[in-house]
Amino acid sequence: MKNYVCGPCGYVYNPELGDPDSGIKPGTAFEDLPEDWACPICGLDKGVFEEE
Repeated sequence: MKNYVCGPCGYVYNPELGDPDSGIKPGTAFEDLPEDWACPICGLDKGVFEEE
């Protein structure tokens, strides 16, 4: 699984870690994140993320 980076703020979504604070379990691929998931740092949607 690949990491994805939020262009505006630099947050890196690491699928091995998930996003526990948002209820995303470790092992969740970026592609499998809910459509309404947003960057936990800046709040922007998945569309601003790019593959690392």
